[in-house]
Amino acid sequence: MRPVLSDLIALLGLERLDRDLFRGLSQDPGWGAIFGGQVLGQALSAAVQTADPNRAVHSLHGYFLRAGDLDKPIIYSVDRLRDGKSFSARRVVAVQEGEAIFSLAASFQVDEVGIEHQDAMPDVPDPDTLLSERDLGLSIADRLPEPLRTMATAERPIEIRPVAPRDPLNRDPGEPRRRFWLRAIDALPDDASLHRYVLAYASDFSMAGAALDPHGLSLVMGDAQLASLDHAMWFHRPFRVDEWLLHDVESPSASGARGLVRGRFFDRQGRLVASTAQEALIRRRR
Repeated sequence: MRPVLSDLIALLGLERLDRDLFRGLSQDPGWGAIFGGQVLGQALSAAVQTADPNRAVHSLHGYFLRAGDLDKPIIYSVDRLRDGKSFSARRVVAVQEGEAIFSLAASFQVDEVGIEHQDAMPDVPDPDTLLSERDLGLSIADRLPEPLRTMATAERPIEIRPVAPRDPLNRDPGEPRRRFWLRAIDALPDDASLHRYVLAYASDFSMAGAALDPHGLSLVMGDAQLASLDHAMWFHRPFRVDEWLLHDVESPSASGARGLVRGRFFDRQGRLVASTAQEALIRRRR
């Protein structure tokens, strides 16, 4: 396993300090700040480690409260809110220097059989026919200033292949939709919980940007401020995050300096395996 992925798996595993207290470190994905998906994945990992292993997480709701410090550890405190006959609930608060930077609520359920239906998977090109986001970044690296060049070309534990790549230097408005395939860059252990919190980590990549596209705004061009405010996920069916998953993201609304995005994860066989939703702070920069 390549170091950047094995380091992520170790970071998501956390250090257990007490029964419901954990400590995590951070990995720089290329932009010199804590990645929101990392805190989301670590908080979910902390919750999972306090729940019955026969109960799988089916939903989570998180709020990003403060920007974290990349160089300082994060303490995750878990509250065991409820353990019922079929469901369990956990609340997690991530703290740095005595201040909460993130909070998470997660719900777990025993395995049950019930009715089934799902959305149809969109018709998109196969991932084997597409270039990765990193390859696309390398192709325009000479046109990017630092630190954007580092952000666009850094090796990451998750490979992303956009279905319809946008030129980050082009300000032309586009559709409020992004579709991209993603997967871990190497094989992962057969641990369903691990695959869930790695997907939670990966779900934050390129998601909120769909709310910028209709307005011709670009983080690369520096004309927008973008920060995640909250993040929600629902897990529907088993999956592996080391196999290709399609994230189909759309932004139905932007107003009040906030943009809403929602997404659906499909596996290569067309099964809807997870859903996502996120609201982000969006401000124009002069």
